[in-house]
Amino acid sequence: MLVMEKIMKILREEDVGDIGIGAMIVFIAMVLVAGIAASVLIQTATKLETQVIKTGQETLAEAASGLKIEYIEGYNSSGKITKLAVEATARAGATDIDLAQAVIEISNSTAKYLLRYGGSVCNLSLVNGDLFAVSNFGDADDFDIIVLQDADGSIKAATPTINYGDHIVLAIAASSIFTATGGILPRTDVFGQVIVEEGAPGIIGFTTPASFTDAVMELQ
Repeated sequence: MLVMEKIMKILREEDVGDIGIGAMIVFIAMVLVAGIAASVLIQTATKLETQVIKTGQETLAEAASGLKIEYIEGYNSSGKITKLAVEATARAGATDIDLAQAVIEISNSTAKYLLRYGGSVCNLSLVNGDLFAVSNFGDADDFDIIVLQDADGSIKAATPTINYGDHIVLAIAASSIFTATGGILPRTDVFGQVIVEEGAPGIIGFTTPASFTDAVMELQ
């Protein structure tokens, strides 16, 4: 009996040791799994934070910056609008806008045209203030820029960059674009936008009156 009791005691001690080792192995495994999970969560949270910041900056730039169209005037020649003067300025809070990268989309409901910057910048003071007398007034593929106000001198032919406070006219040769009609006719819906590199586009939209009685008309 004593021998059997000793054997049973030894077996119980060995079982306790095995249980302790097994528990330690399970504990270590749990610590490792928790560490890996924590690492994955931290990496995911960091990526999400970076994405949120980037998205917020892009959204703010899109909402707060861009081009604002102030008014649109047309030049009437023989009962057709042959020139369009689109006055624009940078929105409050806008970053510098490089008009060399801008695109004007314009349509008369029959055809749609895309215009790029044509490389010409003219200061209105150099032509005695006569807006529609400017010689470079765009062509079939391009628009030109007429400077009304540019305190910091940022609008140059090679780098036509506008910022808040600058006022310009986008000169569009309607007769060269809408060649089928030689310009924009009465009762015509014209719409489009000035797409800039960053920020909200400037919206162009008006309907020409039933008859053209003045040489220069404000278009709405």
